[in-house]
Amino acid sequence: MAIIQDGNRRYARLNNVGTIDGHRAGAETTQRVLEWAQDLGIRTITLYSFSTENFKRDPAEVDYLFELFKRKFAEIREDDRVHRNQIRVQMIGDRSMLPHDLLEIIEAAEDATRHYSRYFLNIALAYGGRNEIVHAARGVVAGVREGTVKADAITPKTVEYYLYDGIHLPPVDLIVRTGNERRTSNFLPWMANGNECAVYFCAPYWPVFRKIDLLRAIRVYDQRVRRRR
Repeated sequence: MAIIQDGNRRYARLNNVGTIDGHRAGAETTQRVLEWAQDLGIRTITLYSFSTENFKRDPAEVDYLFELFKRKFAEIREDDRVHRNQIRVQMIGDRSMLPHDLLEIIEAAEDATRHYSRYFLNIALAYGGRNEIVHAARGVVAGVREGTVKADAITPKTVEYYLYDGIHLPPVDLIVRTGNERRTSNFLPWMANGNECAVYFCAPYWPVFRKIDLLRAIRVYDQRVRRRR
C-alpha cells in the first residue's frame, strides 16, 4: 500500500493554526496509521512525504519539514517497536537533493534496520516519479555502455533493478490519497500504474484520517480483487 499524505496545510488553515502545526498533526496521524496497518497485516507501506516539487515551498516550511524528518528518522534507531516488529526502513527519492545532515540520519536509520524483513516502511523524500524513471534510464544506458547490460535483453525487471536496487518495493496494490484530491501526482508511476493498482481518494485531510477511512480503502482494493477472480 502507498499513501499520499495530503492536506496538512489546508487542515491548518481550516483550524486557524500555523502550517507547522498542520505538519505536526500530520506526523501524529502517520504514527497511528502505521500502527493500524501493522495490526491489519499490511507488510509494505510507502509514504509520499516530500516531493521534488515541494522544494518550491516557503523556505521556513521546508526547513521545518527537514528538521521533522531528521527527528523522526533519528528516533527509528532507538524505537523498540521498530526492532521488536523487525521493520526495515528505507528511503526512495533523489538523495542528491537532500541536505547532507538529513541524509546522514536517514542512512543511519536504514543501516540500523537493514537486516529486518518482517515489515517494510518506505519513505518517499525528494521524490518524483518521472525523475525516478529518468535516473533509471541513465543507469540502464550506462550499463549498456559498460557492457553489464545487453541492449537486446532489457526487460521490465532490468528497469526495476535500476529503479529500486536493494529496496524492497513490490508492485503497489493500493494507493490512498487524502485531502479530496483525485490525482496520483507523479507517485510510483512504474510500480503502481504499471500494476493497475486500486486507488482510493477520500475527503479527510491527512491529520484527521481515521481508521475507518483506512478500512474503506482496503475494501476498495478487496472489491477490485474479487472482480478479477
